[in-house]
Amino acid sequence: MNRLSPNVSIPVACRLLGLVFALWLPLQCPATSEPPGKFLGAIPSEKPKWFKESFLEFEADVAEAAAAGRRVMLYFHQDSCPYCARLVEENFTDPELKAYIMKHFDGISLNMWGDREVVSVAGKSFTEKTFAAALKVQYTPTLVFLDERGKVALRLNGYYPPQDFRAALDYVAQKREQKQTFAQFRLEQLASRRGALIDEDFYIDETDLSRLAGRSGKPLVVYFESPNCAECETTHRRILSDRATRKLVQQANNVQLDVGSDESIVTPTGEQITARLWAQELGISYTPSLVFFDAGGQEVMRIGAFLKTFHFQSVYAYVLEKAYLEQPSFQRYISARADHIRESGFDTDIWGYESFHE
Repeated sequence: MNRLSPNVSIPVACRLLGLVFALWLPLQCPATSEPPGKFLGAIPSEKPKWFKESFLEFEADVAEAAAAGRRVMLYFHQDSCPYCARLVEENFTDPELKAYIMKHFDGISLNMWGDREVVSVAGKSFTEKTFAAALKVQYTPTLVFLDERGKVALRLNGYYPPQDFRAALDYVAQKREQKQTFAQFRLEQLASRRGALIDEDFYIDETDLSRLAGRSGKPLVVYFESPNCAECETTHRRILSDRATRKLVQQANNVQLDVGSDESIVTPTGEQITARLWAQELGISYTPSLVFFDAGGQEVMRIGAFLKTFHFQSVYAYVLEKAYLEQPSFQRYISARADHIRESGFDTDIWGYESFHE
């Protein structure tokens, strides 16, 4: 999910990043006497050889796939993205998953910063990067599955581990979008889990979330989790145990909800509903998912897939600074953030669990 090469000036980076770094990093712009930190964790990958060699004219691609009883799977990636590498090396090379994808889908690879010409199903011309921008791709990998009419059957924003990924493939291959949303499909599975959630001392015990939106000028972050969730445990044990992460997290109002709970809550906009139905309304299909709300109770960002520490921190920083108001591209924002950390003398590891800055 890293962006390595946008041209972002140091003054712009400083303006965007000043608020949060003033709280826990010495801000030194445009240069410091410290040697720059290292950039770690970038992992190159190549698209699978069995992906379709497409002319990127999607109306034709959809028709060809439909004639063969398959559907189109668009795969947005970027250079040296470790999450893309995980998708390629773990999901796409798994023998069972690979066979299933080849049977049911035509995979087409798109570089979110690329310049190849793309023609949409509606016949409009783009480059890869302007097409990604039009679709508001914020994370890589992003997978967009198209039905036989070229409509979006499902979109996955970020990396899904194999078991979750297989559930998504089943949903699209079986054309379940004609009967239920993916959130409904997934919550039937997630809500069946029994057990306790992992608690944190920064969670606020409050069911009326309208009271928390904007309290003390802080954003509201809702953690949607499920019991016996391996990725939830990783988030708590490996990411939320990190001191620099906790410093960021504690600058927000954080609430935890069980996606399978029938407990009544009041949403940030004042609607009374159960936690389970609200998760369904929001389209939650992965746990843990974090949804970020501004002072007006409007969603401004979310984490809905697997992340490690740097990107998890970056989402919090992006919201805490309200950087989304000036920089709509989260990928460009995190590139500037990584540069700033390194210019301050700290290493940046986009694929580790340890922070090198305190």
